[in-house]
Amino acid sequence: MRKNSGNAYTKIRTRRMTDFNFPEELKKLPHRPGVYLMRDAEDTIIYVGKAVNLYNRVRSYFRENIGRGPKIDRMVSLIARFEYIVTDSELEALVLENDLIKEHRPKYNTMLRDDKTYPYIRVSVNEAYPRVQFSRLLRKDKARYFGPFSSAYSVRETIDLINKLYGLRDCNRVLPRDIGRERPCLNYHIGQCCGPCIEGKVSREEYRSRLEKAMAFLGGDYAPVIKELERRMQDAAAAMEYEEAARWRDLLEHVKSIAQKQKIEDMNSEDRDIIALARDEEDAVIQVFFVRSGRMVGREHYFMKNSEGAEDAVILSQFVRQFYAGTPFIPREIMLQTECEDAELIGQWLGEKRGAKVRLVIPRIGQKEKLVELAAANARLVLSQDKEKIKKEEGRTIGAVRELEQLLGIEGIRRMESYDISNISGFENVGSMVVYDRGKPKRSDYRKFRIRSVQGPDDYASMREVLSRRFTHGLKEREEKKENGHFDVFPDIILMDGGRGQVGIALEVLKELELDIPVCGMVKDDHHRTRGLYFNNVELPIDTHSEAFKLLTRIQDEVHRFAIEYHRSLRSREQTRSVLDDIPGVGPERRKALMRAYDSLEELKGASVEELCEKAGLPRNAAEAVVAFFAGQKYNEEAGAGEP
Repeated sequence: MRKNSGNAYTKIRTRRMTDFNFPEELKKLPHRPGVYLMRDAEDTIIYVGKAVNLYNRVRSYFRENIGRGPKIDRMVSLIARFEYIVTDSELEALVLENDLIKEHRPKYNTMLRDDKTYPYIRVSVNEAYPRVQFSRLLRKDKARYFGPFSSAYSVRETIDLINKLYGLRDCNRVLPRDIGRERPCLNYHIGQCCGPCIEGKVSREEYRSRLEKAMAFLGGDYAPVIKELERRMQDAAAAMEYEEAARWRDLLEHVKSIAQKQKIEDMNSEDRDIIALARDEEDAVIQVFFVRSGRMVGREHYFMKNSEGAEDAVILSQFVRQFYAGTPFIPREIMLQTECEDAELIGQWLGEKRGAKVRLVIPRIGQKEKLVELAAANARLVLSQDKEKIKKEEGRTIGAVRELEQLLGIEGIRRMESYDISNISGFENVGSMVVYDRGKPKRSDYRKFRIRSVQGPDDYASMREVLSRRFTHGLKEREEKKENGHFDVFPDIILMDGGRGQVGIALEVLKELELDIPVCGMVKDDHHRTRGLYFNNVELPIDTHSEAFKLLTRIQDEVHRFAIEYHRSLRSREQTRSVLDDIPGVGPERRKALMRAYDSLEELKGASVEELCEKAGLPRNAAEAVVAFFAGQKYNEEAGAGEP
């Protein structure tokens, strides 16, 4: 267990499970604050808790049943040993408990189902020509932040709208140092930037005036913007510039939709979060309203795991601690629906994180009480509406995996890997590997393979190479204990996109590498759809209406898509590279710049000299050579079209 060098934590006391003597270890517990960890027979941490007095708290778990509830009883029955960390204060214990819960995600702790990082709008007011930017971090960097917001899409839409309205720059040029050094970008040419990078075009004062209007808009002052957009729309319509009028109309509608969302206003104009709870026998939902400068800028709901049998005060306490441990912004006031366990201690901790006092309040009367009730009503609505949706989603994913386990007669399937080969008459053989974790795609673990040892369309030999490379790399990373390896995590089952032949190849590779991993083939019908599974030398029929079948179909489609996309990208690059080699004045570096700037050869052929200079960064003479080359190519094609 790691130590925290910043606090006076004492080394964890622990024993090997075979030597663990509960009566003796319980006697050794200190009368001091700290954190305790409960482990099961497999040495997995199943619960993390904090205590003002470790001696009293930990011993309480092992007394005769005193009405702890069925969940705690189940947990206690699984404890094979415990360990603890002594801290100097209860506050240190609270912070350490949060860190350990986040790191180990114990089975019996009440936890947020999903960790979310909220987006902010950052205005770099410390720059000479500031920018309005998207940010997920709240830094003390002299910039001004607006948010947090619940939707990253809405934040990006708002930033795009502001830049269009006020002509603010979004480039990375260092101004005023770079003024006049480079050509203005495309945004300037299409009227979406006022051009501060052009010598004498926009003064700092004029640009700052634009920025102040943008920040007023972000602060909720929409009336001037709506009035200005209406004027521009009407002027364009009067001049019969209907496309321009339509553009202003669309912007106007977008601004009005943003303004309509600002429903909650508060005379105090403070930043606060409003938190309320709704629950039933099994689940708990937390609703949070984000109020900034007296206006509600967003709301979000959260499902809490392992809340069965826990009191409302405990659930709220766990939520507040886990939520604010992961968010960079802490408001001055947090309004709660009911009492929160350890409220005074949590307030002290939040105050230290914020650098100023944080109030946890429970409104009883007036507008604040109504806002908390509104949050509670929304939580109840989410609980009733989303519960079936969540269960359905779990049926599609975890439930489908369970069906697959029953069909194959194996247990503990979590990570599934599937492979495919793609080529056209043996050209550019490639392999793909997709990963599903608990029934959901884990795209960060997808991998691509360019076949090295096989010439021609030999799918079996190509698959042998892919599997050999994948698991050889994995074994090497495990042996080297490499951190952040690409292949060191092995699957619980391999799904081959084929029957006996593909399964046989996989089993041969695993046998050579002395690995024991189940391999299942997805046997196809005449329409190339899965009709059954080939496992342990037997073809197993599968219900085509089952969730397991639907999951296998999704995996099959995904591994095909991933392989084909990779193959297509290689073909496109090869075609583009061979053509670009023939252009005078385009060497390796300029060829790379063109390939980065353009996704296809057809797109490159249609580019103008100016666009090549701007988009690919070519000097004018090289851009002219590219345009002339493709123009000559087109002439030759047309001239030869009429030949016999």
